[in-house]
Amino acid sequence: MVHTTASQTVVSLIIAVKTGILVLGGLITYFSLKAYRRTGDRSLRALGVGFGIITFGALVAGILDAILGVSFAVGVLVDAALTLLGFAVITYSLYSD
Repeated sequence: MVHTTASQTVVSLIIAVKTGILVLGGLITYFSLKAYRRTGDRSLRALGVGFGIITFGALVAGILDAILGVSFAVGVLVDAALTLLGFAVITYSLYSD
């Protein structure tokens, strides 16, 4: 399949945005878990796990699409499902003691 210049630009932008998500999500996960280790506050652990799941979803979606050749729709579905799960864990972290 030959990509046009416009679609190559979109693919490049998706890669750039997903890379930003991985970097920032990884940092949020790292700092949340570091704060959990320092304080022992279980809600911080849940927060870190939630952001880790969301970040992992972005990584998995990129791997499915770019490396394994799975359809774009399946990659988006996997990313969305992991984002939903991550937000559920984050919501739990905000209400847990």
